[in-house]
Amino acid sequence: MTKKLITIDLDGTTLNNESKITPKTIEVFKKAQHAGHMISIVTGRPYRISKQYYQQLGLDTPIVNFNGALCHMPHELEWAAQYHKTLHRDIALDMLSLKKHMEIDMIAAEVKDSVYADQFYMPNKDFFPDGKKGTNTLTAKNLKDDPTSVCVFTKKENQAFITNELITRYGDSIEIRTWGGDTPCLEIVSAGVQKALGVECIADAYGFKQQDIIAFGDEDNDYEMIQYAGHGVVMKNGIDALKSIANDITQKTNNEDGLASYLENYLHLA
Repeated sequence: MTKKLITIDLDGTTLNNESKITPKTIEVFKKAQHAGHMISIVTGRPYRISKQYYQQLGLDTPIVNFNGALCHMPHELEWAAQYHKTLHRDIALDMLSLKKHMEIDMIAAEVKDSVYADQFYMPNKDFFPDGKKGTNTLTAKNLKDDPTSVCVFTKKENQAFITNELITRYGDSIEIRTWGGDTPCLEIVSAGVQKALGVECIADAYGFKQQDIIAFGDEDNDYEMIQYAGHGVVMKNGIDALKSIANDITQKTNNEDGLASYLENYLHLA
Protein backbone atom coordinates (compact mmCIF):
# COMPACT_ATOMS: atom_id res chain seq x y z
CA MET A 1 0.00 0.00 0.00
CA THR A 2 1.14 3.56 -0.77
CA LYS A 3 2.48 5.26 2.36
CA LYS A 4 -0.11 7.56 3.91
CA LEU A 5 -0.02 10.78 5.91
CA ILE A 6 -2.51 10.25 8.74
CA THR A 7 -3.66 13.48 10.39
CA ILE A 8 -5.53 13.11 13.67
CA ASP A 9 -7.65 15.49 15.69
CA LEU A 10 -7.46 14.98 19.47
CA ASP A 11 -10.65 15.86 21.40
CA GLY A 12 -13.59 13.70 20.36
CA THR A 13 -11.44 11.76 17.90
CA THR A 14 -8.18 10.26 19.16
CA LEU A 15 -8.99 10.88 22.82
CA ASN A 16 -11.77 9.05 24.61
CA ASN A 17 -14.31 10.81 26.80
CA GLU A 18 -11.81 10.87 29.65
CA SER A 19 -9.29 12.71 27.45
CA LYS A 20 -7.06 9.64 27.32
CA ILE A 21 -5.37 7.65 24.56
CA THR A 22 -6.22 3.97 24.97
CA PRO A 23 -3.72 1.09 24.69
CA LYS A 24 -5.59 -0.06 21.56
CA THR A 25 -4.98 3.30 19.86
CA ILE A 26 -1.28 3.26 20.77
CA GLU A 27 -0.94 -0.30 19.44
CA VAL A 28 -2.60 0.50 16.11
CA PHE A 29 -0.58 3.70 15.64
CA LYS A 30 2.65 1.77 16.22
CA LYS A 31 1.59 -0.78 13.61
CA ALA A 32 0.83 2.02 11.16
CA GLN A 33 4.20 3.64 11.74
CA HIS A 34 5.97 0.29 11.41
CA ALA A 35 4.24 -0.13 8.05
CA GLY A 36 5.76 3.18 6.93
CA HIS A 37 2.83 5.51 7.39
CA MET A 38 3.25 8.92 9.02
CA ILE A 39 1.03 10.23 11.85
CA SER A 40 0.65 13.90 12.75
CA ILE A 41 -1.56 15.52 15.38
CA VAL A 42 -3.69 18.39 14.07
CA THR A 43 -5.55 20.00 16.94
CA GLY A 44 -7.25 23.14 18.19
CA ARG A 45 -5.30 22.77 21.42
CA PRO A 46 -2.13 24.77 22.09
CA TYR A 47 1.05 22.72 22.21
CA ARG A 48 1.34 23.19 25.97
CA ILE A 49 -1.71 20.91 26.49
CA SER A 50 -1.17 18.55 23.58
CA LYS A 51 2.52 17.73 24.03
CA GLN A 52 1.71 15.02 26.58
CA TYR A 53 -0.17 13.10 23.86
CA TYR A 54 2.60 13.76 21.33
CA GLN A 55 5.10 12.30 23.78
CA GLN A 56 2.84 9.40 24.80
CA LEU A 57 2.54 8.36 21.15
CA GLY A 58 6.30 8.67 20.69
CA LEU A 59 5.91 10.93 17.69
CA ASP A 60 8.78 12.71 15.96
CA THR A 61 6.65 14.32 13.25
CA PRO A 62 5.34 17.89 12.82
CA ILE A 63 2.31 18.89 14.89
CA VAL A 64 -0.35 21.48 14.06
CA ASN A 65 -1.77 23.49 16.96
CA PHE A 66 -4.30 26.30 17.42
CA ASN A 67 -6.51 25.02 14.57
CA GLY A 68 -3.74 25.60 12.04
CA ALA A 69 -2.18 28.82 13.34
CA LEU A 70 1.03 26.99 14.30
CA CYS A 71 2.77 24.18 12.42
CA HIS A 72 6.05 23.13 13.98
CA MET A 73 8.47 20.35 14.83
CA PRO A 74 8.80 20.18 18.63
CA HIS A 75 12.29 18.68 18.57
CA GLU A 76 13.60 20.74 15.65
CA LEU A 77 13.23 24.44 16.42
CA GLU A 78 14.67 25.49 13.05
CA TRP A 79 12.45 23.20 10.95
CA ALA A 80 12.40 24.88 7.55
CA ALA A 81 8.68 24.41 6.84
CA GLN A 82 7.36 25.76 10.15
CA TYR A 83 5.04 28.76 10.36
CA HIS A 84 3.27 30.74 13.08
CA LYS A 85 0.31 33.06 12.39
CA THR A 86 -0.81 35.47 15.08
CA LEU A 87 -3.85 37.57 15.96
CA HIS A 88 -3.56 41.31 16.62
CA ARG A 89 -3.06 42.06 20.32
CA ASP A 90 -5.70 44.83 20.27
CA ILE A 91 -8.39 42.34 19.25
CA ALA A 92 -7.54 40.05 22.16
CA LEU A 93 -7.76 42.89 24.66
CA ASP A 94 -10.96 44.28 23.16
CA MET A 95 -12.65 40.90 23.62
CA LEU A 96 -12.54 41.40 27.38
CA SER A 97 -15.46 43.81 27.02
CA LEU A 98 -17.63 40.90 25.83
CA LYS A 99 -18.02 39.80 29.43
CA LYS A 100 -19.97 42.96 30.26
CA HIS A 101 -23.10 41.69 28.54
CA MET A 102 -22.46 38.02 27.74
CA GLU A 103 -22.29 34.86 29.79
CA ILE A 104 -18.65 33.85 29.45
CA ASP A 105 -16.68 31.70 31.90
CA MET A 106 -13.21 32.73 30.76
CA ILE A 107 -11.32 34.50 27.99
CA ALA A 108 -7.77 33.21 27.48
CA ALA A 109 -5.11 34.48 25.09
CA GLU A 110 -2.49 31.94 24.03
CA VAL A 111 1.02 33.11 23.16
CA LYS A 112 2.61 29.97 21.70
CA ASP A 113 3.94 28.48 24.97
CA SER A 114 2.08 30.49 27.62
CA VAL A 115 -1.47 31.59 28.42
CA TYR A 116 -3.08 34.77 29.74
CA ALA A 117 -6.56 34.46 31.25
CA ASP A 118 -8.96 37.11 32.55
CA GLN A 119 -9.78 34.82 35.48
CA PHE A 120 -8.95 31.33 36.69
CA TYR A 121 -11.46 28.79 35.39
CA MET A 122 -10.84 25.10 34.68
CA PRO A 123 -12.67 24.10 31.47
CA ASN A 124 -11.03 20.69 31.71
CA LYS A 125 -8.50 19.10 34.00
CA ASP A 126 -5.48 19.70 31.79
CA PHE A 127 -6.10 23.23 30.47
CA PHE A 128 -3.95 24.60 33.32
CA PRO A 129 -1.59 21.68 34.07
CA ASP A 130 0.22 23.69 36.76
CA GLY A 131 -2.97 25.08 38.29
CA LYS A 132 -3.34 28.73 39.17
CA LYS A 133 0.41 29.29 39.43
CA GLY A 134 0.80 28.54 35.72
CA THR A 135 -1.47 31.38 34.58
CA ASN A 136 -0.91 35.03 33.78
CA THR A 137 -3.67 37.62 34.08
CA LEU A 138 -4.94 38.91 30.74
CA THR A 139 -4.40 42.68 30.87
CA ALA A 140 -2.94 45.30 28.54
CA LYS A 141 0.05 45.58 30.87
CA ASN A 142 0.81 41.84 30.87
CA LEU A 143 0.06 40.88 27.27
CA LYS A 144 3.01 42.28 25.32
CA ASP A 145 2.87 40.18 22.14
CA ASP A 146 0.33 39.35 19.48
CA PRO A 147 -1.34 36.10 20.62
CA THR A 148 -1.66 33.01 18.49
CA SER A 149 -5.31 32.61 19.46
CA VAL A 150 -7.98 33.67 21.93
CA CYS A 151 -10.25 31.07 23.55
CA VAL A 152 -13.71 32.00 24.77
CA PHE A 153 -15.21 29.41 27.12
CA THR A 154 -18.99 29.49 27.37
CA LYS A 155 -21.95 27.12 27.30
CA LYS A 156 -22.71 25.61 23.89
CA GLU A 157 -26.06 27.40 23.70
CA ASN A 158 -24.27 30.78 23.93
CA GLN A 159 -21.80 30.12 21.14
CA ALA A 160 -23.92 31.27 18.18
CA PHE A 161 -24.77 34.60 19.81
CA ILE A 162 -21.14 35.29 20.76
CA THR A 163 -19.94 34.23 17.31
CA ASN A 164 -22.29 36.74 15.68
CA GLU A 165 -21.03 39.49 17.98
CA LEU A 166 -17.41 38.65 17.14
CA ILE A 167 -18.14 38.75 13.40
CA THR A 168 -19.92 42.10 13.81
CA ARG A 169 -16.92 43.53 15.65
CA TYR A 170 -13.98 42.11 13.74
CA GLY A 171 -15.42 41.04 10.38
CA ASP A 172 -13.17 39.09 8.05
CA SER A 173 -10.00 39.77 10.07
CA ILE A 174 -10.65 36.64 12.13
CA GLU A 175 -11.66 32.97 11.92
CA ILE A 176 -13.83 31.38 14.62
CA ARG A 177 -13.83 27.65 15.33
CA THR A 178 -15.03 25.31 18.06
CA TRP A 179 -13.18 22.56 19.88
CA GLY A 180 -13.09 20.98 23.31
CA GLY A 181 -15.62 18.14 23.17
CA ASP A 182 -17.53 18.23 26.45
CA THR A 183 -15.91 21.56 27.41
CA PRO A 184 -16.94 23.76 24.46
CA CYS A 185 -14.58 26.49 23.38
CA LEU A 186 -14.77 29.19 20.73
CA GLU A 187 -11.28 29.73 19.38
CA ILE A 188 -10.50 32.93 17.50
CA VAL A 189 -7.50 32.99 15.19
CA SER A 190 -6.24 35.16 12.36
CA ALA A 191 -8.15 35.19 9.05
CA GLY A 192 -7.26 32.34 6.73
CA VAL A 193 -6.16 30.01 9.52
CA GLN A 194 -7.65 26.52 9.50
CA LYS A 195 -6.39 22.99 9.93
CA ALA A 196 -6.00 22.24 6.22
CA LEU A 197 -3.27 24.89 6.10
CA GLY A 198 -1.15 22.84 8.48
CA VAL A 199 -1.94 19.54 6.78
CA GLU A 200 -0.89 20.97 3.41
CA CYS A 201 2.33 22.29 4.96
CA ILE A 202 3.26 18.84 6.30
CA ALA A 203 2.27 17.07 3.08
CA ASP A 204 4.42 19.43 1.00
CA ALA A 205 7.39 19.09 3.36
CA TYR A 206 7.35 15.28 3.15
CA GLY A 207 6.18 14.83 -0.43
CA PHE A 208 2.75 13.32 0.24
CA LYS A 209 0.17 13.71 -2.51
CA GLN A 210 -3.23 15.00 -1.46
CA GLN A 211 -4.79 11.68 -2.41
CA ASP A 212 -2.53 9.93 0.13
CA ILE A 213 -3.74 11.95 3.13
CA ILE A 214 -6.15 10.32 5.59
CA ALA A 215 -7.73 12.78 8.04
CA PHE A 216 -9.81 12.04 11.14
CA GLY A 217 -12.05 14.56 12.91
CA ASP A 218 -15.37 15.16 14.63
CA GLU A 219 -16.02 18.90 14.99
CA ASP A 220 -16.54 22.16 13.13
CA ASN A 221 -12.83 22.99 13.27
CA ASP A 222 -12.04 19.81 11.29
CA TYR A 223 -14.16 20.81 8.28
CA GLU A 224 -11.44 22.05 5.91
CA MET A 225 -9.07 19.25 6.90
CA ILE A 226 -11.69 16.57 6.16
CA GLN A 227 -12.55 18.33 2.90
CA TYR A 228 -8.89 18.69 1.86
CA ALA A 229 -7.73 15.15 2.62
CA GLY A 230 -7.84 12.50 -0.07
CA HIS A 231 -9.75 10.37 2.42
CA GLY A 232 -11.60 12.32 5.11
CA VAL A 233 -13.05 10.22 7.93
CA VAL A 234 -15.51 11.55 10.51
CA MET A 235 -16.13 9.91 13.84
CA LYS A 236 -19.50 8.29 14.54
CA ASN A 237 -19.88 10.88 17.32
CA GLY A 238 -19.04 13.73 14.92
CA ILE A 239 -21.35 16.56 13.88
CA ASP A 240 -23.74 16.07 10.96
CA ALA A 241 -22.26 18.95 8.93
CA LEU A 242 -18.94 17.13 8.89
CA LYS A 243 -20.45 13.76 8.09
CA SER A 244 -22.11 15.28 5.02
CA ILE A 245 -18.72 15.97 3.37
CA ALA A 246 -16.81 12.91 4.63
CA ASN A 247 -15.53 10.07 2.51
CA ASP A 248 -16.39 7.72 5.34
CA ILE A 249 -17.66 7.54 8.92
CA THR A 250 -16.29 5.29 11.66
CA GLN A 251 -18.57 2.53 12.91
CA LYS A 252 -17.59 3.27 16.51
CA THR A 253 -17.29 6.45 18.58
CA ASN A 254 -14.17 8.00 20.08
CA ASN A 255 -15.08 6.27 23.33
CA GLU A 256 -15.06 2.86 21.61
CA ASP A 257 -11.65 3.06 19.89
CA GLY A 258 -13.41 4.15 16.70
CA LEU A 259 -10.33 5.70 15.08
CA ALA A 260 -8.06 2.77 15.91
CA SER A 261 -10.56 0.17 14.69
CA TYR A 262 -11.12 2.05 11.44
CA LEU A 263 -7.41 2.54 10.76
CA GLU A 264 -6.63 -1.08 11.56
CA ASN A 265 -9.15 -2.25 8.97
CA TYR A 266 -8.46 0.41 6.34
CA LEU A 267 -4.68 -0.11 6.36
CA HIS A 268 -4.94 -3.89 6.88
CA LEU A 269 -2.88 -3.74 10.06
CA ALA A 270 -4.55 -6.61 11.95
